[in-house]
Amino acid sequence: MAEIRVDQKTVFVTGAAGFIGASVCRRLLETTDVRVIGVDSFTDYYDVALKERRAELLKQSGGADRFSLIRGDVSDISFVEEVFKTYHPSVVIHLAAQAGVRYSIEHPDVYIRSNILGFYTILEMCRKYPVEHLVFASSSSVYGDGDNYPTSEDQDTSHPVSLYAATKKSDEVIAHAYSKLYGIPMTGLRFFTVYGPYGRPDMAYFSFADKMVRGEKIRLFNYGKCERDFTYIDDIVEGICLVAKKSPGGDIPYEIYNIGKGSPDLLSDFVRILAEELKSAGCIREGFRLEDHVEYVPMQPGDVQTTYADTSKLERDFGYHPTTDLRTGLRRFAAWYHDYSRGNRS
Repeated sequence: MAEIRVDQKTVFVTGAAGFIGASVCRRLLETTDVRVIGVDSFTDYYDVALKERRAELLKQSGGADRFSLIRGDVSDISFVEEVFKTYHPSVVIHLAAQAGVRYSIEHPDVYIRSNILGFYTILEMCRKYPVEHLVFASSSSVYGDGDNYPTSEDQDTSHPVSLYAATKKSDEVIAHAYSKLYGIPMTGLRFFTVYGPYGRPDMAYFSFADKMVRGEKIRLFNYGKCERDFTYIDDIVEGICLVAKKSPGGDIPYEIYNIGKGSPDLLSDFVRILAEELKSAGCIREGFRLEDHVEYVPMQPGDVQTTYADTSKLERDFGYHPTTDLRTGLRRFAAWYHDYSRGNRS
């Protein structure tokens, strides 16, 4: 692997107003001297006001001299080329994508355009305007619904069970070809379930919180027996920043890593702890009884029963060690949600 000096470099982050993208930008601005160029299309897949608030916080973190946020679509090759020609990034962290397994069932065209055409555009620009390292987001969903846990990077990923997963697998394959053909150093990160403050409102934990506050029913698929490798946002960001500093070497400078907590939690336990922390934070009333607000239902199409990462490769190569336990992470989310749900968007 080749060490990359990040000081005084320009880092290009796509999806910069998104949950993970904004958190990565903020970490770079607060802990390094790099110039950060962010791009985001501000789609209305969920409340744009949340993206606007993330962007506002980023401007406060970096100031006009070190941070720029440009509105545009990564599938627009002319737009992306103009960004590369203007700023000449050394490192690209590509996080822009259409997320959501369930949404992909009804809106496949959005996923093809954003996740495949958008990624192709980034690859083409990294070929035309060479970079030291491209880090891109993949997903644990590429593993499908297997029964071999924890999942490791050398397991078969040829049978995705959702279009979202299929687009992420396609990205990995296309990236490998580009790396081999053009020598572009690339690292793909298979994210496991990420949660925390400023998350996407369509994500399960955020939706659960909203429904608890409103006193509505929560549907737990697979009768609450699904397991997820819930990983706190700060631990994910730490891993991304570690990986960005070292590019792969060899004849094909390409690597794939799992990035997650490395241990699963039952969905039913997650919801119980979330309810306890929301109650402690004053978000839900004292007399709230979780059992009165849970409906256990069968598995839904496109979903998988378990996600559980083998992170030993990332630990070996980068010293990655997530440190946030589930209760601590949910306590931080609940404290933020208390303010967010009352109109304080800080």
